This record gives sequence, C-alpha cells and structure tokens, in this order.
Amino acid sequence: MKKKFGRVIKYLLVFIPLCALGQKPNVVFIYVDDLGYGDLGCYGSKTIKTPNIDQLAKKGLIFTQAHTTSATCTPSRYSLLKGEYAFRRKDTGVATGDAVALIPGGQQTVATIFSKAGYNTAVIGKWHLGLGPLGGPNWNGKIADGPLDIGFKEAFIMPATGDRVPCVYVENDHVRNLASQDPIQVSYLKKIGNQPTGKENPELLKMKHSHGHDNTIVNGVGRIGFMVGGKQALWDDEDMAQTFADKAKSFMVRNQKNPFFLYFATHDIHVPRIPHSRFLGKSGFGTRGDALLQLDDSVGQLMKTLDSLHLTSNTLVILTSDNGPVVDDGYIDGSKENIGLHQPAGNLRGGKYSSFEAGTRVPFIVRWPKKVPVGKSNALISQIDFLATMSQLLGTSFNENSAKDSRANLSTWVGKNKLGREYIVEQAGSLAIKKGDWKFIRSGKAAKFNPLVNIELGNDLEDQLYNLKTDPEEKINLALQQKEKLNELKTLLEIELNK
Repeated sequence: MKKKFGRVIKYLLVFIPLCALGQKPNVVFIYVDDLGYGDLGCYGSKTIKTPNIDQLAKKGLIFTQAHTTSATCTPSRYSLLKGEYAFRRKDTGVATGDAVALIPGGQQTVATIFSKAGYNTAVIGKWHLGLGPLGGPNWNGKIADGPLDIGFKEAFIMPATGDRVPCVYVENDHVRNLASQDPIQVSYLKKIGNQPTGKENPELLKMKHSHGHDNTIVNGVGRIGFMVGGKQALWDDEDMAQTFADKAKSFMVRNQKNPFFLYFATHDIHVPRIPHSRFLGKSGFGTRGDALLQLDDSVGQLMKTLDSLHLTSNTLVILTSDNGPVVDDGYIDGSKENIGLHQPAGNLRGGKYSSFEAGTRVPFIVRWPKKVPVGKSNALISQIDFLATMSQLLGTSFNENSAKDSRANLSTWVGKNKLGREYIVEQAGSLAIKKGDWKFIRSGKAAKFNPLVNIELGNDLEDQLYNLKTDPEEKINLALQQKEKLNELKTLLEIELNK
C-alpha cells in the first residue's frame, strides 16, 4: 500500500507545475544543425566517437521516435519557437541572409513563456529566422524585430547560416565589432561592390564549391549572396564553435543564481565545415566527421560548466536536431569522399530535404537527474510541442491561438508516458503524417531525387503508405493494398491542413 501511494504521488508531481513547488529548473535546449539519426554513438553509430553526447544520453532518456516538424532548418526553427506549423505560411522556406523577421516583435514564443515566468533567457548560435521589419534588417544600426523583441533578454547569433552573407555576428541588436566607417551592404539579387566571388575568382578559394556557393568570398570560402563592407566584423569560421560555447558558458555563469533558459543553436555540422585545427583530420571521416567531434566538444564544455556551478541536478537539458543529415551540401570538403562506413541517417531512408524518415526523425535526448528516468522511449514526439510543454513545466498559460499546433506533452518528455502523440505531421517537398506504425506521404509533382545532394526526396506522383514496423526503410508502398488505412491518414492530414 505504501509503495502504491508513493507511485501515485510521484505520478501526480509530473503534472504539478514546478514553479508552484518553489522550484524553477534551468532549461538548456541544444539545437544541432543537420545532425542525423545515425550520427551518434548513443544511437548506434560505431564509427565517429561522440563521448560527451553519449554520456549525456547515458544519464538521460533517449527517444527513438522523435521528429522535427520539417526537413529543413528555417521552418523547423519557426515551428519550434512559435508552436505553429510553418506550412501554414508561404514565407517560411529556407531564409536568405537578409530576410525580414518571420516572427515580428511582440509575438509569443517559447522565450516569452520563460521570460514571463521570471527566467533570464538567451539565444546563442544560429538564428535563420530573419531580422528586421519589411525592407530587411538595418545592419549598420539598431536591428529591430530580432530575438530581443520576442522574449530573449540576450542574443549572440549568426543571422542565417555559415554559407550565407552577411558573415557577421549580431550581439543583442547590433552587428558586433562593426566599424562605422565601413558599413555593410547585402544583396541576394545582384552583385554589389568589387568583392571577389567564388565564380569569378576560384583561385582565391581555400574550399571549392560543388554546387552554388559561388558568390562573395569570405575567409577563403564562397558564400550565397553578395556582401561588401563590415571587414572588421567578419567572423572566423574556425573559431565559431568555441565563440558560441564561450558565450553560452558565460551566460550560465552570470545567471547561476537565477533561473535561466538557454537556446544554444550550434552551427556544426552545417556547411561550410571548417572546424578548428584541433579537430581537423581527427575523425578519419572528412570534415563532417571532424565537425561532429567539435560539436561533441562544445556539448561537453556546457555540461562541465553546469557541473562546476552545481547546477546539473536542477537543469533540464534537451539535445536534438533541426532536420536530418546531408553529406555534400555545396562544398568539396572531403566529407563525401571520406564517409567510409559511417551512415549519418542510420538505417533510415532519405535525409535532409526528404519526406522519408531521415528527413525529420532525429536524435532527441532529455537529461534531468532524478526527474527523468535513464533509458529509451519509443513514444512518438514532435518538436512542435516545445512551447506548450515548457509552459506546462512552468505552470504558465499561453495564447493557444498563436501556438495552435503545440500540445502540452510533459509527461512524455520526462518519461512518464510511454505513448506520446497520437500522430505527427512532417513537412518536406510533400507533407506527411505518421500515426502508430503507419506513415502517409501525400502525392506531389516535385522531384523524386536531388542529385546535387544525393538524397531521395520522398516525392512521388502517387500517394505513399508505409508500415514502419515491418518496413522501417520505407521500401514497400502499401497505398494500393491498404486503402482503408490510406484514407484514414489522408483524412487526418486534411483535417490538420484546414485547422
């Protein structure tokens, strides 16, 4: 009887807001770029060593059926922070470096939820959600409609991605180290100024491009888009990972006595892959493998900082990815040639950009000592629920009209509920829905295969239906044989689209 009573109390505590108990746990959300389901030792990789992430998993809960909302970065990040599927809008594709803010100032995000609960909040790393009002960001002054306007109290970000200009850091709401006499100009429509480009001056490149990425050269690498000015503000790719890690550690040190939410969005292992010299050549699997080592080191640094500050026991750590893996994404960096036996997607089909499983099924690790059990969960979860789940954790309310797709799923994320979501929606070239063992991919006219990145995109003129239990590699289309299940999932997807 005593044991039964104890289990009941333990179960109920999951649903009692921790703030109501006088506890405010820190939350560190590590969002990795392009990390595949098969990239980590804790997910079965026998090739590249990731000891720090594996240690995080060893002391936490590994999810085997966790999904991002999209197979590319901008829509995934939008959905994560906003709690709304990006496919509900037409302007949430992969953003240019000068894109306007997809989440304008004053709108609700995960950060506003934490901020209202008394947390100090920070975003460090990759942003890629646009900045500024209509007309784009003011690189040479105060940048409006940025992270500080949607709940973050501190920001140290790259505006878009490493392969897109401008190649500068934005600290809070200004370009870091910008000299007033050397203003920045950016264009994604035509060449501006006389800066060398990868197309016109390939002799200046230290890393050649395989496709695209032949505009303005920065640090010996051709980028997407054109940029002039801001020479003093340009980043060094080799130092980027450590720069982000140092900023994250500093934030935690300064806030060790205050509850904090840290959104740490790494750029590893996105292109261009230019890891620091202490990692270069160390993996044996090309620069993508070396970038994985660098990523693992950054995670280790953050975890050691939590330990040193005695914050580990009261910190919820989540590590996941924005989409699936890609090997050649525009540069000749040795990753394709040296892939060896490493399988970034594991046994899953597809990859980044794909409607097949490897496009959105990603690692998802949750560690919270004594609150989250150690082990594995097969529960179906989606990053769309981050906002509502964190709101449930904090015991705060949120605007459900703004985050209409996010559902509170705390009991699953902390390992108490083994079932998870009834179904999830995935976005790539086509839309897909996954329920139980079944997955439906809607028909469409987009290309089936992208030869530039060597990835099956999951698109087809015919509807696709797969039983992932018996066919995890999505090889056998059962749409014609299982008409009832096909119609069930098609109807369910249509309901979601019309909400």
